[in-house]
Amino acid sequence: MNHVAVVGGGTMGNGIAQVFAQAGFEVTLVEVSRERIDGAVGSISKSLDRLVKKGSIDEGGKLAALDRVRGVTVVEEVEAPALVVEAVVESFPIKRDVFQALDRVCPPETIFASNTSSISITELAAATKRPERFVGMHFMNPVPVMTLVEIIRGLATSDATYRTVEETARQLGKTPVEVQDYPGFVSNRVLMPMINEAVYCLMEGVASREAIDQVMKLGMNHPLGPLALADLIGLDVCLAIMNVLHDGYSDSKYRPCPLLKKMVAAGRLGRKSGRGFYEYA
Repeated sequence: MNHVAVVGGGTMGNGIAQVFAQAGFEVTLVEVSRERIDGAVGSISKSLDRLVKKGSIDEGGKLAALDRVRGVTVVEEVEAPALVVEAVVESFPIKRDVFQALDRVCPPETIFASNTSSISITELAAATKRPERFVGMHFMNPVPVMTLVEIIRGLATSDATYRTVEETARQLGKTPVEVQDYPGFVSNRVLMPMINEAVYCLMEGVASREAIDQVMKLGMNHPLGPLALADLIGLDVCLAIMNVLHDGYSDSKYRPCPLLKKMVAAGRLGRKSGRGFYEYA
């Protein structure tokens, strides 16, 4: 396996493309426009610049990684990748449509992987003609820094597919962890209710945003407080995951906080919009 395709060039997608390119893979990055491709490659270049400044890679390594990334605007231009990693928005209909389009143009042996944070791998796989070659490959944000990859088995995922993706994750320098296909998997089933509860604390006036984050940083040794982390993830993404958990388990403990819903409705999505629980320049 030396050619992969990454569909979606946003925060997660460009990070995934970067780590594959750094590991020596030829990467085809699929986005909806040339402008979006240029933005994604620009983000990769800035991320690699930071690694050069830290001494993690040299200038030659940066240029070699960038040279391995090719951008296209339609899936029909994806040339027979061994693996496709989807990293589009957290919406089942959109992801389903992406995989059905890929299913029509990719060879039968191509493995499909979704970077979904919470959506059922089994349901996505069922929308394709290759459910046994479909798997979840959930990277953490920021992708170039975080070492964990949750590998989620759908109901039909074959052992061979799982082993191939597990080994690929190791080639990227990541630590793969096997997880079964339940809403939120492990990471977001644990993380998102904590963030949601922090938003409830803010809404109910239990403490200020700074105090809530400081308690979790100093008391629980978290590197980032839950409200600041929500801003980093994107409040719209947090809400989408909470809705998946609430719908999937039909349990009131996963009810999204009204304040979280209100902020998303107002367009206060966190860092990407310039304002969430905190303000950003």
